[in-house]
This record gives sequence, structure tokens and C-alpha cells, in this order.
Amino acid sequence: MDPKMKRRPKSTDYTSDYKAGQDNVQILGMDVNNPVFTTSALVIIGFIAFALLFPAAAKEWLNGAKGWSINSFDWLFMIGGNIFVLFCLALILLPVGKVRLGGSEARPEFTTLSWFSMLFAAGMGIGLMFWSVAEPVAYFTDWWGTPLNVEARTDEAASAAMGATMFHWGLHPWAIYGVVALALAFFSFNKGLPLTIRSAFYPLIGERCWGPIGHVIDIIAVIATIFGLATSLGLGATQAAGGLNFLFGVENTISTQIGIIIVVTSIAVLSVMRGLDGGVKVLSNINMTLAAVLVLFVAIFGSLIGFFGHLFSTTVSYVEYIIPLSNWIGRDDNKFYEGWTVFYWAWWVSWSPFVGMFIARVSKGRTVREFMIAVLLVPTLVSIIWMSAFGGQAIDQVQGGVGALAGGLGDVSSAMFQMLENLPLSTLTSIVAIILVLVFFITSSDSGSLVIDSITAGGKVETPVPQRIFWASMVGLIAGVLLFGGGSEALSSLQAGAVTTGLPFTVILLLMCVSIYKGLRSELY
Repeated sequence: MDPKMKRRPKSTDYTSDYKAGQDNVQILGMDVNNPVFTTSALVIIGFIAFALLFPAAAKEWLNGAKGWSINSFDWLFMIGGNIFVLFCLALILLPVGKVRLGGSEARPEFTTLSWFSMLFAAGMGIGLMFWSVAEPVAYFTDWWGTPLNVEARTDEAASAAMGATMFHWGLHPWAIYGVVALALAFFSFNKGLPLTIRSAFYPLIGERCWGPIGHVIDIIAVIATIFGLATSLGLGATQAAGGLNFLFGVENTISTQIGIIIVVTSIAVLSVMRGLDGGVKVLSNINMTLAAVLVLFVAIFGSLIGFFGHLFSTTVSYVEYIIPLSNWIGRDDNKFYEGWTVFYWAWWVSWSPFVGMFIARVSKGRTVREFMIAVLLVPTLVSIIWMSAFGGQAIDQVQGGVGALAGGLGDVSSAMFQMLENLPLSTLTSIVAIILVLVFFITSSDSGSLVIDSITAGGKVETPVPQRIFWASMVGLIAGVLLFGGGSEALSSLQAGAVTTGLPFTVILLLMCVSIYKGLRSELY
């Protein structure tokens, strides 16, 4: 045998005799890793009880934690985001890109279209629905700071608004997802380790992954995921309520938003009981079809020529602003920089265990290069198309003095519907938009619940139904509690939860990059 083909010593082969769920215990019909499940559940239930009993104190604590995280560690979020982008781009170009997830004989389990639909629906569909109109208008009109302090409502502001919006929804978030997803897929499918966050650290800490250090990593991942998901679900509930108010006069109150969360969480519970193929896959394909129809409608009826103009200008603006906005040294636009960019980076990081593990589960059989191109570049292109259609049309309406948006951004949750009102068939398209928000809401909730379930089950993929129901219910409860505790400033409370839990996980992701490279290098032998 060629010496180069021999297996390397086990110390650098990164395989283990540990099996997924081998330390699990059975509790109330559930199959769980006791330290991870119990600690995570107690922390979350304790937070829910505290926020319900003392909403003012909970709100003050969350906002204080958010302020401390941003003021003290804004540099860490920014450095981390930049490193993740460069790392993922490097993996596309380096020889390790030819490594196939699952081994050289592995083949994809899902068609490319279904695979991409699930990536996008889980990754940021609900956020794009909420912010694709509101965010460009906010930056253009100085609703809460402008990028690099450009003068509001100028041609420069329009360019900066689209460039900054793409900065927040382009390469950086998907690089964050890609790091976690690749780590989990590689160490699970190629090295046979359990599909859980701690497995990604095997090259760094070895068998200690299965002890207390590993428990802490997984607990942080569960809590970060819960709050990241709750933030997105809270935003989805406020937008759906805003749409119902805009169309049918239903009062947009916290009670209405919590009612929406209850209904959607109930549907998500039914979906999560059906599993990946029977629930998430079907809903994701429906999502992408409806989203494609809506974006085509806005592009065509909003002015097809204008859409292509926005497509070009948004791409140019993204390239122009990506480096200045990636810098954190000497910035004097603190209101924008801390209120938007740092929050987004923390939000994406807190979402990364959920989106990363979900992407990993559906990506077996892809090469690292194919995986990174799909996860990093393709969604960025789709986001450019989406933002060009919705954000470009919204800024045109503001500049042209057309409709409610001309006066600036009022109710953020109604911005999408205010833009659609000035296009043909506004009632129909607004109903489609509400349906899209709700279905994205459901797919985020049930896919996130499946992921949390896997982490707390010691990496087991197939788990008892009561377990799935428990975590789907917890996600809905946290979202409802954050809205309830936030009152009139619910959006701020949602953001505070995401930022606070995203901070410790940023450090985990940076270490994960080192572990991934060590593992991929070993696979080349």
C-alpha cells in the first residue's frame, strides 16, 4: 500500500468511539442528554417565569446586557464577521474544497432545488420579509442613523442605503452560517461524531468533548438558538399583525401578536411531528414558490426597467460599501454602527447553531467547495435580487413622494404593505405577503426545534415526538414573553435577547474555524 494512503494516527484522524446519545437518559418519554437538556430547559423556563412575573425588571436586565455587549465587544463582533467571510472564501479556493461531506462515495439526499429552498427558508426568509422594505427606507430617511453619516434623502443616501442593506444580508451572515454548518456536517458525516455543536471541537479538545466542556458548549448553543429564533419569530408576528391591521383593521397590539405566535406555534408543532421530509421540506418548497411569485410581481409591476437599474446599482453599492462598513476603527456613525450592524452580527451568530445544524443535516454528499458556493454565494445573489425589487421600489416611492412611505418610516411592521399598496392588486399581494411571513414563521420554528432537539439529545437525529413538541413550544413561549415584556418597545427587547446570547457564541465560532481547518487537512490524507 502507498504510505500516503495509510490512515494517520488516531490522534490526528479525529474519529472517536463515542456514539450519539450513549449517555442519554429517558425522562417522561423523552431521550435526552441529561446535563444539556436539564440545564437548558431550567434556564429557559426560569427566564420565562422571571419575565412574566417581573416584566419591567426583565426588560431592564436585557437592555443592560445588550448595552454592555455592544459597548464592550462591538470590535469582537466586527472582527469575527470579517474572519468568517475570508475563511469561507478561502475554503472554496484551497485544496480542501474537494473533500466530500460523507466520504468520496456519498451522494446528495435532496435535489438541488429542494436543498436550496430549505437553506434559504431556514436561513433568513422571515427576516427578509420584515426588513426588505423597512431597512433601506430607514437608512435613506435617517430613521435610526445613516451609514457612515451620509446626508439623508440624497442620491448618496440612496446608494448607501442599498449598499448597507446588502452588507447586512449578504456574505457576512451566510459565512457565519457556513462555518457552523460545515463543521457539523464534516465531523458528523466524515468522522462519525454525533451531530451536535461539541463535535466540532474534537480536534481541539479530543475526548473531553463528551464531558463538562462539551456540555457547556451545547448549552450555550441551545440558549443562543432559542433567543435567536425567538427574535425572528417575534419580528414575524409583529409584521403579520401589521399586515392584518393594514388590510382588515385588526388592532396591532401585543395581544394580537401573541395570538399569532400561539396559532403559528401550534401549526409548527404539527409540522415538527412530521419530521424533516414530511414537514420542513414541503413547507420550504411552498415558501420559495410564493416568494418567487411575489418578487417577480414587484419587479414587473413596479417597473421592470427600474428593477434592472436597481439590480445593477445595488450590486455596485454593495461592492463600494462592503469594506468601509466592515471597518470598526474610527467610526463616528455609532448610532447606525451599533444599532444596526453589531445587532445584526449578534443576531446571525445566535441563529447560527440552528441554521448551521439544519444546513448540515440536508447537505450530505456535497463537496466542501460546492457546499460553500451554495451556502455563501448563491443566497447573496438571491438577496441582491430580493432587495433590489423591494428596497429599490420602496426608495423610489419615497423619492417620488408616493404613498405613506413618502413621509418616512412610521410603523416598521407595516412598511412592506405600504409599499405594496401603490402597486396593482395590492390586496391580493398583501395577503400573499402575510401568508409568506406565516409560512416562513412556521419553517423557522419547526426546523429550529428539530435542531435544538438534536443538540439536547446528544446528537441523535431521530428523537421521540414529545421532545420535538417541547422545544417547539419553548420557542413560541420565549417569543411571546419577549414581546410581552418589551411592551411598546418589543423590538428592542427582541434585539437585546439576540445580542446578549450572540456574544459568547462568537468566540465559539472563531475557535470552530481552527477546528474545521485541522479536520479538513486530516481528511486529505
